[in-house]
Amino acid sequence: MKSQWMIYGANGYSAQLAIEKAIEQGKKPILAGRNKAAIEALGVQFDLPVRIFDLNDIDAVAGHLADVAVVSHCAGPFSATAEPMMKACIQARTHYTDITGEGTVFGIGQTLHEQAEQAGVVLMGGVGFDVIPTDCMANFLHQKMPDATDLVLGFDGKMDLSPGTTKTMVESIPQGMMVRRNGKIKAVGRGFEMRTIDFGLGPKRSSVLTWGDLYTAYWQTRIPNITVYMPLRGSQLEVYLFPLIKLLMSIPFVQKRAMEKAGKIEGPSAESRVKNSTYVWGEAKNASGKTVAATIEVSNGYTVTMDGILMTADFLRSYQGDGGCFTPSQLMGAELAEQLPGAGKFTLR
Repeated sequence: MKSQWMIYGANGYSAQLAIEKAIEQGKKPILAGRNKAAIEALGVQFDLPVRIFDLNDIDAVAGHLADVAVVSHCAGPFSATAEPMMKACIQARTHYTDITGEGTVFGIGQTLHEQAEQAGVVLMGGVGFDVIPTDCMANFLHQKMPDATDLVLGFDGKMDLSPGTTKTMVESIPQGMMVRRNGKIKAVGRGFEMRTIDFGLGPKRSSVLTWGDLYTAYWQTRIPNITVYMPLRGSQLEVYLFPLIKLLMSIPFVQKRAMEKAGKIEGPSAESRVKNSTYVWGEAKNASGKTVAATIEVSNGYTVTMDGILMTADFLRSYQGDGGCFTPSQLMGAELAEQLPGAGKFTLR
């Protein structure tokens, strides 16, 4: 039985947080990635084994995974890297997790469900802040209201961004805002169905957000109408200007410059992560108009991601169940959010 654990893209911000905590826990993951100098330097720093390979040849990647039980895939952009790693994991019969929040990447995993099922391999995307807390909220509310037709999710809290997250946001701006209606993804305007929500820090004017739960919550609950919100950070003017921002960011030169600037961001400090927790809220409604709502407080998003990487890897290293594409709470239960270090409990509102 394979037992090795690999962190691919080990030189990324969230991956390095996970490596440091893994060392504290006495674990020795294999550090892997494409950047030879960066990965080897980490190997020396932490006295851990390293493997250097890119994802261009799926057969070759599968060879590198032959003795690996679980890959924690942390190398973005996931729109380019997730599919070859998923396919290599299926071929090598290695469980796969990633820290993406990109809906289309969740969609790729879902299209590979049957192949993963036949191979006995788990594909579990979004094992960080995208999407563990909101995915668990969706699961929790669906248990409370199995006949829900509408699901609304959201979160609030100060969060400094890492380079990878910022690049993902830059890449996604030209796609605009999305919701799920009648089971289908639908493009909407920035000001679509704005509402005032108390996520746990007081009522705030909130706007729709394109978030991974449009794919993951639908995959696990089949609730046909799903919307995700976060507080409007700027003024109402930003809502009106968003079409122009979207147009500008679709220009290759502008997006390239934005990506370059994003790459220079250092990411939040340890002090910032400790100081700034996150409040997650959700509401389910059925056809008769009855609603149920809940909140939960979790740690800073990057701390959640660090812990999510470790917790899901530990779970899958001894997993004996069926293969296929799963969301984190689908496989590990809604209580996964409450098990995150520093998290509170689900509270009905």
